[in-house]
Amino acid sequence: MHYTGTIWRPPYEAPSLLLEVTAGCTHHRCKFCTLYEELPFKFRMSPLADIEEDLIELKGQSELWPDCHGRRVFLTGANPFVLKYGRLMKIASLIHRYHPAIETIGCFARVTDVTAKTDKELLNLRLAGYDGITIGIETGDDEALTFMDKGYLASDIIRQCSRLDEAGISYNFFYLTGISGAGRGNIGAKATAEVCNQLHPVRIGANMLTVYSESGLYQEIQKGNWKEEGELEKYMELRTLVKKLKIPVYFGALGASNAFQLQGILPRDKEKLLYTLDRITETVSEEELQRYRRDLPHL
Repeated sequence: MHYTGTIWRPPYEAPSLLLEVTAGCTHHRCKFCTLYEELPFKFRMSPLADIEEDLIELKGQSELWPDCHGRRVFLTGANPFVLKYGRLMKIASLIHRYHPAIETIGCFARVTDVTAKTDKELLNLRLAGYDGITIGIETGDDEALTFMDKGYLASDIIRQCSRLDEAGISYNFFYLTGISGAGRGNIGAKATAEVCNQLHPVRIGANMLTVYSESGLYQEIQKGNWKEEGELEKYMELRTLVKKLKIPVYFGALGASNAFQLQGILPRDKEKLLYTLDRITETVSEEELQRYRRDLPHL
């Protein structure tokens, strides 16, 4: 298999076949992100010959262990959905040629990747199997989005994800607790809920911001341009987000960046989640949570 560097995938893609079609990130400017620093390049497309070779190898594995392979492929890389329409369709064709049982194709995407596709192209991509893409919107707070250099605003999230809704392409969101900075957690949570309440994400996954010394954000902190939220404030922010969400959605905070992991279906489990978050802020000290953050291995 032609895997490059660390392979990142959402927890819910664990049963999916992992196929590398890109490596790195086309944007590569988010101040908090260090996920692709190990790569000697910013972004690279996999040659179609490599993709086909990997699909043949996966086919052999599927024949040896038929019970271990599902009906979904997850394309690896920071944002494979950035690829041009024609290339995405060629990749889908190769997948279906060698793995006819595959029903859906997922990947990470940036909001701006959707912008570059026409409505007709999005419809055809859905027919080709693209569905359940994961978008790291991070927040609906325009001030934070601008400062972190995400490359889009809340209005863009609403506009482009509405287009996905119209095309029938389902999507999941990643939320980054703490991205708004000290004293602004609740502002960011309310702004994000306002965005999400206008859309139809299947899942909202919350990760907590961890600042690493090699990040651009660390340099901003050293210059006095930004101050990190306390750990308890992050949990109060998370509580505000859960409280303000009005849509039916799976909500989870399951990654290692979360000292306490929780999940539930909204609105059914809202009170249970709020109770759990209240218990955390009432019984766990800032010092304990900071110790967890300091000891967290580099993600």
